[in-house]
Amino acid sequence: MREIHVSKITETIKKLCIDANYYLTEDMRARFDEARTNEDFPIAQNILDVLIENADIAQNEARPMCQDTGMAVVFLEIGQEVQVVGGSLEDAINEGVRQGYTEGYLRKSVVNDPIERINTKDNTPAIIYYDIVPGDAFKITVAPKGFGSENMSQIKMLKPSDGIEGVKDFVLKVVKEAGPNPCPPIVVGIGIGGTFDKAAFLAKKALLRSTSERNIKPFYAELEKELLGAINDLGIGPQGFGGRTTALAVNIETYGTHIAGLPVAVNINCHATRHGEAHI
Repeated sequence: MREIHVSKITETIKKLCIDANYYLTEDMRARFDEARTNEDFPIAQNILDVLIENADIAQNEARPMCQDTGMAVVFLEIGQEVQVVGGSLEDAINEGVRQGYTEGYLRKSVVNDPIERINTKDNTPAIIYYDIVPGDAFKITVAPKGFGSENMSQIKMLKPSDGIEGVKDFVLKVVKEAGPNPCPPIVVGIGIGGTFDKAAFLAKKALLRSTSERNIKPFYAELEKELLGAINDLGIGPQGFGGRTTALAVNIETYGTHIAGLPVAVNINCHATRHGEAHI
């Protein structure tokens, strides 16, 4: 049994909170460069230039890419042969978020209660997902999620008879209704299957996958490609001013579901699609 002290978890999450907000991932930078090359609408070209410059300034000067530094969403893959020692795992995670958002000068956007709405002043509590896996690995992914894009996300319980065309129609409807609000160009995470809550989780998890990687199933890989083209044909464009570049990627994750259901969730991420991961 491998032991991991909670202090190591706290330190790792602190760093990931800061790095994810400061540094655009390599795959996202590649998508920006591709979009700029393929974009032929002058206004869209200019906006993409500004977004690329913004990412460069954030990296070079160690500043957040966006003023909304998000709610910390933490994904853990914990080997079943790992024992966390020295305190509470959840407390260690929230302490890492607290330190990261304080020491990184990141905006604190979390309130204690959805109705009372008193700011916790340290961006806790985090949203935490636990996945127990074989072995003794311990992987942490931190994905700060801004709510300009989060608020544009939707879920729908389709009927099985709606089929794949129903899924496509719903995804396009969600993106069209979102328009410029999620700060496009966006990344679209789609969860299909499971239950109401599982579909939403899958859509969120889909946003963690590199935009350079397609779904391992050829059918869904092709669907990702088709939906990306259809979304970009909407002409919303960067920041909603028109152009070819409404989305940079579409990622789909699926799960088995009930014979009577076809849950579909769409979780939209803004152009600052942020995540960082580490192995302890």
